[in-house]
Amino acid sequence: MRDPRRPAGGRRRSGSGVRRRIAAAVGALAVTAGLVAAGPPASAAGLTRVTGFGTNPGNLAMYGYVPDALPSGAPLVVALHGCTQSASDYYTHSGWPQLADRLGFAVVFPETSSANNATSCFNWFEPGDSVRGGGEALSIRQMVDKAVAQYGSDPRRVYVAGLSAGGGMTANLLAAYPDVFAGGSIAAGLPAHCAGSVSAAYTCMYGPPDRTPAQWGDLVRAAAPAGTASWPRVAIWQGTADTTVRPANASELRDQWTNVWGISPTPSRTVSLTGGTTLSVHDDASGRPAVEVYSVSGMAHGLPVDPGSGAGQCGSTGTYYLDTICSAHHTARLWGLDGDGGDPGTLPAPTGLTVTGTTDTSVTLRWNAVAGAESYQVHRGGTKVADTASTAHTDGGLATGTAYRYTVTAVDPAGRVGAASTAVTATTTGFTPTCHTASTYDHTVAQRAWASGGRAYARGSDEYLGLWNTFTVRTLKQTAPGHYVTGDC
Repeated sequence: MRDPRRPAGGRRRSGSGVRRRIAAAVGALAVTAGLVAAGPPASAAGLTRVTGFGTNPGNLAMYGYVPDALPSGAPLVVALHGCTQSASDYYTHSGWPQLADRLGFAVVFPETSSANNATSCFNWFEPGDSVRGGGEALSIRQMVDKAVAQYGSDPRRVYVAGLSAGGGMTANLLAAYPDVFAGGSIAAGLPAHCAGSVSAAYTCMYGPPDRTPAQWGDLVRAAAPAGTASWPRVAIWQGTADTTVRPANASELRDQWTNVWGISPTPSRTVSLTGGTTLSVHDDASGRPAVEVYSVSGMAHGLPVDPGSGAGQCGSTGTYYLDTICSAHHTARLWGLDGDGGDPGTLPAPTGLTVTGTTDTSVTLRWNAVAGAESYQVHRGGTKVADTASTAHTDGGLATGTAYRYTVTAVDPAGRVGAASTAVTATTTGFTPTCHTASTYDHTVAQRAWASGGRAYARGSDEYLGLWNTFTVRTLKQTAPGHYVTGDC
């Protein structure tokens, strides 16, 4: 396949200089799944075209959404659409505008076109478009600078999220610009720098290379500025029934970013969420989530949304916007945009947060009073679950044998929320063993096993299961949270 070079100055031009892709051999995500266009170029109410944002070597368009009366110093989110989609489509369905209104931040929606790629995919697989200082990556970096200047956004709180090809580009942006992006969200995407060509893109989509965590991490470290010591907090979203971007990519993404952070690829805890979603949390050295993996059971290729007006809901259904769970809400929580981990209020963090008791379905907490506090908020996994005037709370309706993370904040008489306490983890009692028969590949996708050097091992017990493929079938028995053994069930 011919790969025409850009003309001088880095801009695409028509004729032989246009970068085209044949649809039957598209070098980007989601095209084989038929990700169809869902609307005209961006023109939705509230979404505004922004021009003059730099040299724009990637030939992208910039659109922005700013809630009414947004104060200076608010966060900024960059949201990247998937193949054959547009900024307007992503604005309409992704849920980010709803979260922007609810939590108070601006959103930039970059848009590519068929002049860059025949199916309007971000060129995540092209080295010239996905490295620091070049192509589409630099255009998006210039959009950030424009938004900071025009909207008054806080340059310390800039985040990027993307679906499919946008997810692949998001991973590359996090690697290239860890000094720009404080966090990222990769939905149905690929590890950073998994591919450097169209053919390699297919390999990554359907069966990513089985690199070690250190090898994946080295790709990020090589792309980042020398001496980088601070890394973005990363959310990884993946449907277990995705046949376009295989679930193994989520496992490789987890290995890549936990290695970059220098933390274990084994979760600190797992949490069951709505929509058949399992959240695996990987904490940093301070106990704060650094990498989160959201596995949505039975979900095909697409972005998780949860239409509605509830506190945890957002988005609308459409082509490859799937009604499961509001991914934007949970991603914003990880980034601290909901107040848990964001800029603290005037009250100090409660001290002495302690787990005083657990049952099969409940956790009881106690903490020290804060002077000037009228009430307290209890957060489970970053989501508020209770308001109480007491310095103790029992959280009920929980799953047996499951670990939960809690923080507490104090609220002053004006309703302003103070800083979050140090987190504690509590595990409910009781556990019912379960058995799972599947291929060694599927066991790793479900995080019941892990793979290294083409071989699979049971998670927790590290028992050897055989070659890592779709043909070797084993039965695993879960005897405790995160612990599996081979056995006849």
